[in-house]
Amino acid sequence: MRTLIVIPTYNEAENVGSITEAVLSVTSPEVSILVVDDGSPDGTGQIADEIAKANPRVNVLHRPKKMGLGTAYVHGFRWGLEKGFDSLIEMDADFSHHPRYLAQMLELLTRHDGVIGSRYVPGGGTLNWGLGRRILSRCGSVYSRVILGAPIRDFTGGFNGWRASLLKGVDFQTLKSDGYSFQIELKYRAFLNRYNLVEFPIIFEDRKIGKSKMNRRIVIEALLRVWSFRKTVARQDAKRVLT
Repeated sequence: MRTLIVIPTYNEAENVGSITEAVLSVTSPEVSILVVDDGSPDGTGQIADEIAKANPRVNVLHRPKKMGLGTAYVHGFRWGLEKGFDSLIEMDADFSHHPRYLAQMLELLTRHDGVIGSRYVPGGGTLNWGLGRRILSRCGSVYSRVILGAPIRDFTGGFNGWRASLLKGVDFQTLKSDGYSFQIELKYRAFLNRYNLVEFPIIFEDRKIGKSKMNRRIVIEALLRVWSFRKTVARQDAKRVLT
């Protein structure tokens, strides 16, 4: 199974070299990396270019400015599907999604349509988070699960693997969300389309280098969008009944 690991970056000059090296060291030649850089002013894109020149398993997609995490994944998925990859993985550049979990995720992708690296199943968790962030994150997933009626434990997590057939089946290019809401919307579409999803435990460790892009406003905006996902499905169901 040819797999592409999509790593969006913005100002990750201190991390991009070490994360690509770590990923390459624990994966087989069938696994490639795509760095999607949003015009990082700290030179992340240029560093990624140098890495790509030295290793054919690393690729770089440059975007002119900061355009959002969700669209970065959409662009990365599109690039990967055009190149014929069988599965695609979402992964952060800051080691909060540790490469040691990739072997298990890749194995699970041979048996499931979608694989979710989950903080909220037995064995999962977080490190170096304050109480407020832990509460907000866990409540966000519970809130999404209740509103959307889907049994996914970690709705907001960003360490996920998808078969190409699933991404095509959920029409990923029409996803409008970003950040937390992108993760929620994609998982919800996969659930609604009855794809075979599985969660496995990971420990999410807060970044040691660089500045987090996540803040409370982004999370709250994402959770407010959950209702729009439910309304969209309701409108689609009503249209099917009428026709």
